Amino acid sequence: MPWRRARAGAIHVLPAVESPQLGNRRDILVYTPGSYGRGATRYPVIYMQDGQNLFDPETSFAGDWGLKGALARASRRGIETIVVAIPNMGSDRIDEYSPFADPRVGGGNGDQYLRFLIDTVKLLVDERFRTQPDRAHTGIAGSSMGGLISLYAFFDQPDVFGFTAALSPALWFANAAIVQLAQRAPRIAGRVYFDVGLQEGARHVALARRFRDTLIAKGYDPVREFRFVEDRHGKHNESAWGRRFRKALPFLIKNGGPA
Repeated sequence: MPWRRARAGAIHVLPAVESPQLGNRRDILVYTPGSYGRGATRYPVIYMQDGQNLFDPETSFAGDWGLKGALARASRRGIETIVVAIPNMGSDRIDEYSPFADPRVGGGNGDQYLRFLIDTVKLLVDERFRTQPDRAHTGIAGSSMGGLISLYAFFDQPDVFGFTAALSPALWFANAAIVQLAQRAPRIAGRVYFDVGLQEGARHVALARRFRDTLIAKGYDPVREFRFVEDRHGKHNESAWGRRFRKALPFLIKNGGPA
């Protein structure tokens, strides 16, 4: 595909979006690609957790993902998507991002968080922006605990999400309950990207490989349907996730671009 000049996108703020499911409010950031202002094109959407860490180092926990630049560069290859960045709520982060209760660290409010994402945020975004709202063009992504809830959403809400990206997902949470869920769940059509940094520790690497083997055993094609990456120098941080997510975009958005 010929390279085109990168088009800078724009970030829109939906202020103080109320969550009746969780009893709180937060600003939602919506990135639209550079071509959005021209024509009537509709775009796929990726809903991403820890939204304050994606675009701005001033709001991030420990450096941002550099996502705005990465998305602009992706547009040169015709890979364009809307990204909805949902900030975490600080001390409530583990509770919202964990679909399972862990006796050591708590959590377990992930189902209510997904209801907020689907019934409130997605509804609002589909009303206000030119999205492709069907499951084939709707994805969910995140890292660490955000990766855990993103994997869970793919298996638990197959009518909504057609692809997912989980970067260094917290597979260990609640005694690796997400791995057990994937083993029990029916085979769901779609695309799954997940990865691990080899500097994150032997336990994390072993669980990532176990999850990879689970998908292979269920018949997922490791080329067309899932992509597993081991980052030799990768650590558990924002810069590693941003670097890897840039490379994952073509896999996530292939055959699902603007329409």
